[in-house]
Amino acid sequence: MKKRFALPLCLFLTACVARQAVEPVAEHSSLEVDRQSVSIMAFNVENLFDTNDDPGKDDATYLPASVKMDPEHIAACESIEVDRWREDCLYLDWNESALRFKLEQLGATILAYNDGFGPDIIALQEVENIGVLDRLRREFLEPAGYLDPILIEGLDDRGIDVAFLSRLPVVDEPVLHPIDMSTFPDRAQDTRGILEASFELPDGTILTGYSVHFPAPFHPIEMRWIAYEHLNQVRARLPGDRPVFAAGDFNTPKREMEGTSIMDDMVRPFWIVAHEIGCEGCKGTNYWRRGESWSFLDVVLFSPSPAGRWSLDVDSVEVVTAYEDQLHEDGTPKRFDLEQGEGVSDHLPIVMVIEHRP
Repeated sequence: MKKRFALPLCLFLTACVARQAVEPVAEHSSLEVDRQSVSIMAFNVENLFDTNDDPGKDDATYLPASVKMDPEHIAACESIEVDRWREDCLYLDWNESALRFKLEQLGATILAYNDGFGPDIIALQEVENIGVLDRLRREFLEPAGYLDPILIEGLDDRGIDVAFLSRLPVVDEPVLHPIDMSTFPDRAQDTRGILEASFELPDGTILTGYSVHFPAPFHPIEMRWIAYEHLNQVRARLPGDRPVFAAGDFNTPKREMEGTSIMDDMVRPFWIVAHEIGCEGCKGTNYWRRGESWSFLDVVLFSPSPAGRWSLDVDSVEVVTAYEDQLHEDGTPKRFDLEQGEGVSDHLPIVMVIEHRP
């Protein structure tokens, strides 16, 4: 028997949100969304950059070798302390062929889920701009029938953003919620805002989603604490009858999930953590080789409405590994490696399905 879950009402504060008229899903997409279920994926696509030098973005690594001979470029790269990053900045030939291969690998991974059609909604992280995401959608995800991508440029100093792809039509204007990290002035630019978008479910219910990419584990845990707090604050502004999900790279390693109170204080009182109630046998979505440990850095959270017309299908939660080039022989994620011509991302996608209950 599938379990159903209810959340405490302490989070559900009322607010007025205008609802715009939308057209039926079928008019936007060649793939009809299942009337009874909707799948939601979180996927950190690891440095999805185009080949152009975008003003204001730290994209010097992701340029063709033909433009990397400039003395200023070389000097900037040589100042990078991490050996691998410095070598990539100097010598990685991120040309059209390289980008196309990256897009092919991502497309194959996404379409390996759901018999070649991919999930209904994807929350993506580490995307440089809407142009490169739209190219992924048009050229490598055509069978999925995704609508126009959703991405609002943020202030991350690497120039990476959070985004959505969806077969469901968007209701209202998406919003990027910056996270105030002013208490960490030297680190504040190494984070992303929370992208909010609302979608119309097949029965007309409005589903609001957040795509997130919290500060990395090498930053103090207090930065992730602030990010969770901000997510809960923006969630609390929605109408109390609104089902909500949050998906992405929360960057909370196993040692923090199990060894601190961050999950009990900031997550579990307000959200269902999909992999904690499903995903039996899953090890995680990211593997730290130096520490030889798995973590669920990538998470999907769900907050159903009190009416409960849409509920989480416990058996649906899975880490997606159907594409053969995603994994090393030991089962760990195979990060994208242009020189070796292999790999996809250092993160594995995770998916949950919500079901309609009459």
